[in-house]
Amino acid sequence: MNHAASGLNALVANAVRRAPASQSALLAWPLACGSAVADRTRTLDFADGILRIEVADAGWRRELVNLAPRYLAMINKFSSATVRRIEFVLKV
Repeated sequence: MNHAASGLNALVANAVRRAPASQSALLAWPLACGSAVADRTRTLDFADGILRIEVADAGWRRELVNLAPRYLAMINKFSSATVRRIEFVLKV
């Protein structure tokens, strides 16, 4: 089973890398943060090296800001576009 999961992860990562640069970073977000965080956030846009993510409240934003360097490294591992910064935006 582990071999199948590894193969699936590689397949998804390759698909994200082949996506248009404008979409690649958006698609990489759930891979970088995992399903629990992805289910509670929403990708807004990617422009000028900044990936904007919507979060529900200030508490979530604080937590995710602390994890941003880790997420940034993972996103840049998968994405065909270079993400310089992740900006967490409060849901309105």
